[in-house]
Parts: sequence; C-alpha cells; structure tokens
Amino acid sequence: MYDAEIREKLQPVRCFLLDMDGTFYLGDQLIDGSLDFLEALRRTGRTARFLTNNSSRSASAYVRKLERMGVPEEYRDVISSAHAAAHYCLRRFPEGRCFLMGNPDLRGELEAMGLNIQDQNPDYVLLGFDTTLRYDRLCTACDLIRDGLPYIATHPDINCPTETGFIPDAGSFMALIEASTGRRPDIILGKPYAGIVDEALERTGFGKKELAMVGDRLYTDVATGVNHGLNGILVLSGEATLADLETSDVKPDLVFGRLSDMIPYL
Repeated sequence: MYDAEIREKLQPVRCFLLDMDGTFYLGDQLIDGSLDFLEALRRTGRTARFLTNNSSRSASAYVRKLERMGVPEEYRDVISSAHAAAHYCLRRFPEGRCFLMGNPDLRGELEAMGLNIQDQNPDYVLLGFDTTLRYDRLCTACDLIRDGLPYIATHPDINCPTETGFIPDAGSFMALIEASTGRRPDIILGKPYAGIVDEALERTGFGKKELAMVGDRLYTDVATGVNHGLNGILVLSGEATLADLETSDVKPDLVFGRLSDMIPYL
C-alpha cells in the first residue's frame, strides 16, 4: 500500500481505541515508541482511549499502571470488557444475583457499578479472566451452567500475552466449561462483539467512522474494527504474526509493526 493510501485511511480517525497487552505494553514493559505515539496524537489534534478485554484487573488498576508508565492523564481512560458486561447484566438482570468467576479486584469494581454478587442462589453466571481460579468454584460454575442458568462472559481471548510468553485467558476457561457442560456463553460482551463497541461509542462520543481499533489480535481487536464499521488496525508487537495474517479470514485495514510506526502517517 502506498503512503498516500495509508494517510487517506487514517485521515478521518479522531480517536484510536488502543488494546493494552501486546499493543501498548507487554506485562510491565512499555513497547518502544508507545508514548511517542500518544504525543503524535496530541500534536495532530487526535486522541486515544485504552480498550481492553482483560478483565483480570479493575479499570482503576490499569489507570494506576498507565500512570506509572508515564501515560499523560488525558489518556488514562480505560474501557474494559467488564464495563460492557456489567452494563449488560444491569439491564438484563436489574435485581439479579451474580455468580462471578473473577479476581477480587474485578469483584470490587463490579459491585461498585451495582452488581449484586452472591455465591448463594445466583440468577446468572458471569465469567471473567480469573487468575485466582479455584477448582471448587469452577465446579460450582459448571453445575450452575449445566443446570441452565444464563451464562455471560466478559471476553473470548484464548491467551494473554506476557513478557515471557502466553498464559491461558478467559477463552481457554470457556473451552474447559464447554467440554464439561456442553454450553458456550449465551453472550460475550468484549472484543470482537458489539457490546464493547457500544460501550466505546457512548464513552467517547465519536461516530464509528471517527474511531480506529488497534491491537495485536486478529480475532478480537481487528475483528472488532472490521465487523462493526471501525478501522481495524493490526500491530505485530504481540500475539499475531504475518503468518497468521496470511491464513486469517479477518483482514485488517492497515498493518504496522508497532504503534509508533503509524506516526509518519498521522
């Protein structure tokens, strides 16, 4: 693709929705040029929001992490799959009791948003990325799901990238639960599904044509863009490789090595 074509695709974008793990940082390490990319957005009159499927931590924890990494305050707004899931559950089960598979940090955030999280006599099951997963709770969740309770998941990511490789994410838990119960979630709210797009539209105030979804996964990040009328941009700094791109049904609008490779085209 010629430089002029790349610039033309990026010209309408006023707000970049940035994935976090594998896109802006890996673990606790900034990917080279990430802060330079934010400065380039400021310089060209654009902005960004962080949009993550990772529900293993609360948004406030991510905000603190971004602050430690030197991200300016104006960009420390994190939209998560947990936010989209919470808003869905509050609409669908306004008085319902939630059995949560999630970290204590996530539980606190969801309770602050109004969810009634109870282990006894729940009305539905909500699956997040639970890095404190206990086998007894997994068994309970499977029993509830097998009995037919509504089953909601925050996001479908199979692996979560780290500095040393990959660890099983919520999508891997979903596969385990499906093997035991025969059920997939009734609805998934995170990327690449519509729930998190609706959350971003409401939070940012921009239209779809003014947004670009940038991330390192084809099946979540890029699919969110191309399936919902946003620009879908792949960066090769995390999970996806050029070999994956060649065999994937999901075709990004643009591909860059990392965020900072976009700077000359802004």
